[in-house]
Amino acid sequence: MNNGPLIFLGIFFALAFSWGGIIMTNHITYGSLEPYFDEATEEMFPKPIDGLAERGRRVYAELGCVYCHTQQVRRPGYGADTDRGWGNRQSVARDYILQDRVFLGTMRTGPDLMTVGQRLPSPEWHYNHFYNPQITSPGSIMPPYPFLFEKRRIVGEPSERALNLPPEFAPPEGYEIVPTPRADALVAYMLSLRMDYDLPEAPTAEQ
Repeated sequence: MNNGPLIFLGIFFALAFSWGGIIMTNHITYGSLEPYFDEATEEMFPKPIDGLAERGRRVYAELGCVYCHTQQVRRPGYGADTDRGWGNRQSVARDYILQDRVFLGTMRTGPDLMTVGQRLPSPEWHYNHFYNPQITSPGSIMPPYPFLFEKRRIVGEPSERALNLPPEFAPPEGYEIVPTPRADALVAYMLSLRMDYDLPEAPTAEQ
């Protein structure tokens, strides 16, 4: 007796039910999530990012930052994220509902960036870091991104937007380093990465 069709149907339905249980159940559970309205502040969280930061998300993706950085704060007991100061609460599904592409990351060669805009709110820090990480983080294995900047001769007065670099990283006399629009967008995206709000399912941990 040929049991091939029955075996095939058994495998098919087992896979179908597994897919339904894992994918569809989660989609039903999380697909209906909406921003949380905080009655105390009368604001909605999470907030959408603005146009420049949104362009910075694309630069972040183009540069492959997702391969070395995560954007997911793990809860206590599943890592030392809160001890490292990467966030004062775990990140949850609602934190990502306004993102069309979620950059959870693949590994942590570098620190988690879910709250980097809170931890490092200085634009100058980020510009210098992208130009050469050794300026801000000596010993870092992160590569520099000088192509996000323009080296140009100073004509008249120096640009107000020129980087303030340490002498060992400064260009030759008479030249300056100025951010390109891609650098501006990427820095705006970094500053937008914040998790400074509570959610019902993830209250801020007591300090």
